[in-house]
Amino acid sequence: MSPFLLQHLTSSLLAVAFLSSFGSSMLYGYNLAVVNSPANYIKAFYNRTFVSRNGGGASEETLTLMYSLTVSVFAIGGLLGSLMVGMLVTKFGRKGTLVNSTVLVFVAGTLMGFSRTCGSPEMVIIGRFITGIHSGISLSVVPMYLGEIAPKNLRGFLGLMPSIFICIGVFIAQILGLHEMLGKEEHWPLFLSLAVVPTFIQLMLLPWFPESPRYLLIEKHNTHATITALRWYRAKCNIQSEVEEMQEEQRSLSTVDTVTVRGLLTDTSVRWQVLSVVVVNIGMQLSGIDAIWFYTNTIFENAGIPIPQIQYTTVGTGAIEVIAGLVGCFTIERVGRRPLMIGGFSFMGVCCAGITLSLILQAHVSFMRYVSVACVVGIIAGFCIGPAGVPFLMTAELFKQSHRPAAYTVGGSLNWMSNFTVGFVFPFLQMSAGAFCYLVFCGVCITVASYVFFIIPETKNKTFMEISQMFAPRNAALKSQPLGSLDQLKLKAMNGYGTLESGGDNSMELTF
Repeated sequence: MSPFLLQHLTSSLLAVAFLSSFGSSMLYGYNLAVVNSPANYIKAFYNRTFVSRNGGGASEETLTLMYSLTVSVFAIGGLLGSLMVGMLVTKFGRKGTLVNSTVLVFVAGTLMGFSRTCGSPEMVIIGRFITGIHSGISLSVVPMYLGEIAPKNLRGFLGLMPSIFICIGVFIAQILGLHEMLGKEEHWPLFLSLAVVPTFIQLMLLPWFPESPRYLLIEKHNTHATITALRWYRAKCNIQSEVEEMQEEQRSLSTVDTVTVRGLLTDTSVRWQVLSVVVVNIGMQLSGIDAIWFYTNTIFENAGIPIPQIQYTTVGTGAIEVIAGLVGCFTIERVGRRPLMIGGFSFMGVCCAGITLSLILQAHVSFMRYVSVACVVGIIAGFCIGPAGVPFLMTAELFKQSHRPAAYTVGGSLNWMSNFTVGFVFPFLQMSAGAFCYLVFCGVCITVASYVFFIIPETKNKTFMEISQMFAPRNAALKSQPLGSLDQLKLKAMNGYGTLESGGDNSMELTF
């Protein structure tokens, strides 16, 4: 990151980005991976409970069904949480939603932590469902919050921090799941409930920071709180241009009320933005990344890696995720959003084709098994460097304040539904198509990369109003008119503090 950008990265911005990502986004990654290591122990607990209740053991099919429900109910909760985002952020604000939703983590952690003591598999399943609701909320609210508090030249950097912490959450779950750590039978309830620790830290510290200035001004009309928040988050006191940009956006809105999902889908002035959110969010999950994580152990086993060592190799892939995420985070403000999306999806497509080729030929060409390992690593790295986080950032950037909550509801729900679809369909696709199933993911990746290349403009260093105007010709909408002289915000020094005051007629005056 350039020294110029570092000048705008205040300690308050960095602290809020860290706290919101650490206490919310990281839990999504952690809960994705936390059930993998103790799978056999959880099944054994379910079987013991079944014996104590019914006098006989459960069949293997019953245990598999119960464990599958334990895993998949997380996605069902995530879908429900994503559908609640628009209502929650409008009522409680961005920061307020993150703070209030922490109660879900404590309830879920308590249920899962005491499930074995109470002899209740239902507590594990319900706990997973509640953690899914929390992840569905935070997966949309954290990038929305960070996108609104960040200056335009840091929006990409801060917007990708949640995706880095998702990778870190997966990595931590993989490390703690090792047999030397919490991968023993007596530790699995603690392992599942450990997510309450980062959430507790977030709950103690995040309430001390201000709400999103855009939310405070455009939706709540609280000018004093807006100025206070901007002074927290900016390195310099000259915030006139940002307030002007917010006021311009507010004046351009046909209504300051938050648009519903139905209103978003029927609004022709944002049709291409909506289509773009649909494509990138569905493409993110249908890119094959979930299938790769599902099939990783088998590919590593076929490559000749001893079975006891595969768990450590999996931890290595987790480290690659974190490194790739950091590369994307520290380069996005230099190269832009489009290169990370186009390059990431294209590279994933090539690697998916490579996996198909290597799986077909590895029976005849011995080194092809190592090619398949390299392709797995390539898909994971390509995903984490751009497609893992940029879609959430783009959802914030492509819409104005009134449409943004509904856009996150649409993007988030499609994300979770696609996630569930891949998990459900992939085993059948693999049985019917074999190694060729990865060509489907290759086609999806190339299609999304092509869409981004031809349709989505570069949004780096652009204001939300400028981005909306870039889409206006496609949407056949009139570009918003520049503010008149009476609409300009005037700057006046007054004891070092700022308020927005009426300047007569239609003008507003910003005093310092």
